[in-house]
Amino acid sequence: MALEYPDDLKYLDSHEYVRTDGDIATIGISAFAVDQLGDIVFLELPEIGDALEKGESFGSVESVKAVEDLNAPVSGTVIELNDPIVESPEQIAEDPYLEGWLLKVRIKDIEELEDALSASDYRQLVEGEE
Repeated sequence: MALEYPDDLKYLDSHEYVRTDGDIATIGISAFAVDQLGDIVFLELPEIGDALEKGESFGSVESVKAVEDLNAPVSGTVIELNDPIVESPEQIAEDPYLEGWLLKVRIKDIEELEDALSASDYRQLVEGEE
């Protein structure tokens, strides 16, 4: 099965993605990350109002195989959490990009995303690993 990497997103080499809408970033984990993790059983996420710093861990995702840190693709303030996903993290696998997002952040500096990967660069990165 080919994994999807929507072209309108930016990606990190640590497998988080960002969808931007003005100064709001929606952050989640890529289909590749979900595929590698297997069954996701627990999410640890920051609280609304917490500040994220680009490149720093903001939480973790736990599966039956491993616990992986989540890294902030951009600095900003958490404005929303995806409560249904926090309650039922296994649902990320069904739709990591639309229903399975993790949190929304008000971006401090949009230019921080300039070094994020495009969908084609990310696809090359992860498909080259297989």
